Parts: sequence; structure tokens; C-alpha cells
Amino acid sequence: MKNPVYWVVLAGISIALIQQGLPVRSQGESQSDNKQMDNITIRQGETLFLSCSQGDFVTHTAWLNRSSILYAGEDKWSMDPRVSLVTLNQDEFTIKIEDVDLTDEGQYICAVQTSSRPRTTSVHIIVQVPPKIVNLSKDLVVNEGSNVTLMCLANGKPEPAIGWRMLSPSDDSLSSDSEVLEIPFISRYRAGVYECTASNDIAVDTQTVELTVNYPPSVSDGRDVGVTLGQRGVLQCEADAVPEADFEWYRDDRRIFNGFDGIEIEDAGAFSKLTFFNVSEADYGNYTCVVINKLGSANTSIILYVQDGNSGTSTVFTPTCLLLVVLLQLLLKF
Repeated sequence: MKNPVYWVVLAGISIALIQQGLPVRSQGESQSDNKQMDNITIRQGETLFLSCSQGDFVTHTAWLNRSSILYAGEDKWSMDPRVSLVTLNQDEFTIKIEDVDLTDEGQYICAVQTSSRPRTTSVHIIVQVPPKIVNLSKDLVVNEGSNVTLMCLANGKPEPAIGWRMLSPSDDSLSSDSEVLEIPFISRYRAGVYECTASNDIAVDTQTVELTVNYPPSVSDGRDVGVTLGQRGVLQCEADAVPEADFEWYRDDRRIFNGFDGIEIEDAGAFSKLTFFNVSEADYGNYTCVVINKLGSANTSIILYVQDGNSGTSTVFTPTCLLLVVLLQLLLKF
């Protein structure tokens, strides 16, 4: 047998209730009591409990959200699996909504039909949402002197406040209280990790951007090295560059390669070593370390000179001096 559909007028809101044997009352005949509760604020993801008192002689009752029926008595009308009945008796009518989302925000009404007149209790639900950064600049690689703009966008309720700061290395002078951080004519000293923070009354969300600044090489002044004949000698070269520089070693205008004449070249990051395992007279002289990356080059000169093993005195041999020494030694043999 099909159940009749009746319309009950409650505080000017028409509610379709499927019931049996309910007498139809016209709007002109009804009297109603309306109660407005204080707003309820809840955080996204929490469970919301909605409760209203019943009282004596209650014939029918319902919970509504924006005129859509959630529960009519024990009958669930909502298709949302998060909505369920908690308590329904003569004293209390309570439902709950799990995992509350922003779409659940709005007005809820508990409509109670007594034997004499309808009664409604309404409450407005405010859903607060923690901030979430939804759009952030990608990690950047720029050349020194470029203009840099970092962007950070976030959602949340209340609307989050957004700010930037230089996280590593820490620099309090480089910050912003807005979605955008502008860094004009950037220098190598502004390279590092930047942090965007989005915050509201609920929580804080942070994300970082790594900023790499490329610049041409510079090289430390070469340190001359004195070595006794027949001993081990090491020339060292240090460069500062991003990206890392490549090293080249020269004797006069001739490039030296690893393994050439028993010489070992070892590169490690910002350092390069030129090693002589058994210094001969021909090894003494002037050497040039050249450092190169895609933005430029630099060089420095280092002298390998003779150091007297007994007295500690030293002599610098230029190529011409070396030739004279060799000739002198040959003449002394005759």
C-alpha cells in the first residue's frame, strides 16, 4: 500500500514527510515556535553532532539542511554515508555528520511537530579549513644579476596570511608579508632555501623553494711551492664558481694532462692538485691553473722552485735559468 505524502508547514518552510495517518494542517491554522541557536564553528575533518530537544506530545520530527531532509524520525532521507542517527527519543533528537567538509556549511533546522503546533530550532554551521599551499614557485636556477620573483598561493578559511623568508642561510632582512617575494638583481649571496608560510587560526602550512644562483669562476691566489730535488711536490688550486668549474693546468703555453711525465692531476669539487712524485730540475718553473664554467674563466700562476734541503734556502728557476743550470752542469763534467 502506498504511503500518502503530506506537507507540514513549519515556520514558513514546506517539508515533505512520508508518514501514515498524519492530518493535514493548512498554513493559516498553524502556530509555530522558532528558536535560533548560536553559530557552531567546527574544523574540517571533525565530526559534527546536531541535537534538539523533543518535549511531550511530539508526533513527527525531522532534521533539514538548506530545506533538504536529512532524517525524518528514524527514516534516513540523505544519501550521504557520513550522516547517521545517534539518538531519537522523547527528550532528544541527535544526528551526526562525520568528516565535515566545507560543503556542509550552512543552516540546519530541527523541525518538531507536536499535537498542537510545529516548533523549529535552527543553527548555522561554520566550517573552518586549515591553510593549504596550492601554488608555489618551482626550484629556480638563475644567473647572477637576474630579477627573481617567487610566488605562493594558499587556500583556507579563515583566509590565510602568507609570508616569505630566507630559511637557509638565515637572513631576516630578506622577507615578505605577501604572496610575492621580489629579489631584484640577485647576487650569489642570495642563493639558498626560501620558505613560504600560510597560516590562519586553525593551522600553519609551509613549503620551500631552492634558489640556485650561477656565477663565473674566481680563483684564489696561487701559493708558490718550494721542493727539494727528488722529493714530492704538490701545487694546489682553489676555485669558487656555480656551476662547479673545470680545471686545466698549463706549463708555459702547453697544457698538462693527468699522467704526463709522471704528473698526477686530481680534481675534487672546488680544488685541484698537481702532484710531482719525484721532482727533477726540469720540473721547476711557472705553472698556470685555469678554471672554467659556462659563464666565464679565471686563472692564477704558481711557481715550483728549488728548496735547499740543508739550509732551507730556495731558488726560483725560470725556463731560461733552468737551461743555464743544465749547460753549466754539462760543462763541469768535462
